[in-house]
Amino acid sequence: MDRDALLNLLRLMLDSRFFEEKTEQLFKAGLIHGTTHLANGQEASQAGLCAALDDGDWIVPTHRCHGFTICRGSDPAEMFAEMFGSVHGLAKGLGGSMHMPDSSHWNLGSSAVVGSGVPLATGIAFWNRFQSVGNAGFAASTFSSPKDYPKTPVKNISVAIFGDGASSRGSVHESMNLASIWKLPVLFYCENNHYGMSASSDRMISSSNVASRAGAYDMPGETIDGNDVLAVYEAVRKAVEYIKEGNGPYLLEVMTYRTKGHSKSDRRLYRTAEEEKLWADRDPIKLYERKLVEDGILSAKEIKGLEEERRAYIEEKANKALEESTDRLSPNDVEDMVYATTEDRS
Repeated sequence: MDRDALLNLLRLMLDSRFFEEKTEQLFKAGLIHGTTHLANGQEASQAGLCAALDDGDWIVPTHRCHGFTICRGSDPAEMFAEMFGSVHGLAKGLGGSMHMPDSSHWNLGSSAVVGSGVPLATGIAFWNRFQSVGNAGFAASTFSSPKDYPKTPVKNISVAIFGDGASSRGSVHESMNLASIWKLPVLFYCENNHYGMSASSDRMISSSNVASRAGAYDMPGETIDGNDVLAVYEAVRKAVEYIKEGNGPYLLEVMTYRTKGHSKSDRRLYRTAEEEKLWADRDPIKLYERKLVEDGILSAKEIKGLEEERRAYIEEKANKALEESTDRLSPNDVEDMVYATTEDRS
């Protein structure tokens, strides 16, 4: 990666972190209602993935979606607007914190239902492969076994993002099985932050890691350090190349940690201070900034300046959304959208 690409990774992580911090501040001020799920500490997982994707590669995030949405290219002002319930939001104010679609940046949007995005990403992969092989490529009578399905290169993939809490859901396993049979171009991206709400993944997952389950579906599986943004980037690039060559799906388990609670009402009483200190020392942004300094890419002064620049950028976006926060859809507008014909929607 050249210098600009290395700096872009840091910008993406800083934007994600500062967006979450500003979101928490707005909630505490009573300016945003409902709930939200912050991803402080998971920035390397978000930036490393999105920086490694190409235009046309779709993501389907989880309910903890802010960082992925920013890193894929969405305007933070439109994201803040969505949480304000404003018509200027990504879903015109109808979705809120957990539902932020942005088709202009190949983001199908997330859902509050855990694991529900995985079959949707698998469906996108089906379409991408269908475009390459046509109807005959999926005619079951044509092939004696899944091994006989043709290896067909594809231009684009989809990424099914899910957490350790969703890794045991039936829809996830059904999607992996079908993706393997049909050699679908989908990256199963498990963001393991060690907790499904308050339940530790060590207690809730039968195997030593999620990636080991890949073998049961005849696909490659790998566990990587999700707090090392360069390790994430390299692993995703390798997986994307494998998938686009027509080999079928790939499972990446990205080990990271959310420093905040599951939601804004979670006081994290199920954790120890020692555990939180251990992961605080492995903050992905601080680790990457240290590396950039050690490698002579940036000085400590330049990093401080970049942090100030990105914090001001997020603040500006939040203020813009706040100024327009009372611009909302009327009930008639919503009804017209819900009952719009196909022609009207286009």
